[in-house]
Amino acid sequence: MSTTIEELTAPPCGLQLATRDSVSPAVIEAADAASRRWTGEWVRGAVPIGSDLHKRMACRMFRETFNPYKPSIIDWPKLSPEARERLVTLPIWDIAVQTEGKARLRMLSYANSSADADWRDAIALNGWEEGRHKVVLSNLVQAYGIALAPEPAYVEPRDTEWAYLVTGFSECIDSFFAFGLFELAKRSGFFPPELVDTFEPVIQEECRHILLFANWIAWSRHTMPWYSRPWFELRVAAVWVFLAWERIGLARSMDSGAGGNAQDNNFTVTGSKAVSGADIRPAELMRICLAENDRRFAGYDQRLCRPTTMPTLVRFALCFMRTRKPREA
Repeated sequence: MSTTIEELTAPPCGLQLATRDSVSPAVIEAADAASRRWTGEWVRGAVPIGSDLHKRMACRMFRETFNPYKPSIIDWPKLSPEARERLVTLPIWDIAVQTEGKARLRMLSYANSSADADWRDAIALNGWEEGRHKVVLSNLVQAYGIALAPEPAYVEPRDTEWAYLVTGFSECIDSFFAFGLFELAKRSGFFPPELVDTFEPVIQEECRHILLFANWIAWSRHTMPWYSRPWFELRVAAVWVFLAWERIGLARSMDSGAGGNAQDNNFTVTGSKAVSGADIRPAELMRICLAENDRRFAGYDQRLCRPTTMPTLVRFALCFMRTRKPREA
């Protein structure tokens, strides 16, 4: 299954993608604001998890918060030599481009296998947005002269549900830490504000992605037959073991120094110094991640499910971490 760049320029589900010349800056900013806040005002009262109303609400949220302009319209800011060097030397670009390519194919494959029209359309749009992220990253590395390793062949998964689970939970982990690292980059001024602002819509789209995934998981658990639930939960547990082992393996390869300029998928956990120029204690970074996680989800209807595993694990870990005492003058 192969897709050209031209095919990625048309989003699915009948949604239209405008160009920079066809819309005003005010329209672009309004669409960006609409992608960050959504309430199902047409729904009164509680929304039972697993109900048809819950499914329609989650899928409608994803469709109505779709942003046809950002991050499709990007003017890459000119960087100073120092800022460009900081960007180029981040050990993430190969992994980032390949991850988006895999995510796109896995989501589209699962969408194509889904018998439910609402989930099929929403997850297909999610897959298209992953493809857009890949295009954005490809344009970035070209704009700033970042060298990438040759991309591997993207193979359509045989087990589409497993592939979607791996991709969804992986994004839940990575996005949680990315929220904090992105805020750290803003505060530190280590990268130009123009570059940080350019990536802001991409980060918010990842928030929407994991919000959709969290509601798909919750809906699936409540609607599947009771005899299917144990096998499903075993698969979910196996995904977490797989992701933990994958990250341990990557960390070991980084420690061994194999490959010289190794690419690190654990950057979302270990990259605080790379985006701030200073050592940040783990507890401090975790608190920033929690605050940013809450802030980014705050604009969406509170009756929708949120990803809970990473925030819960981090809050538990913080109970055993020392809080840095204020430095004496």
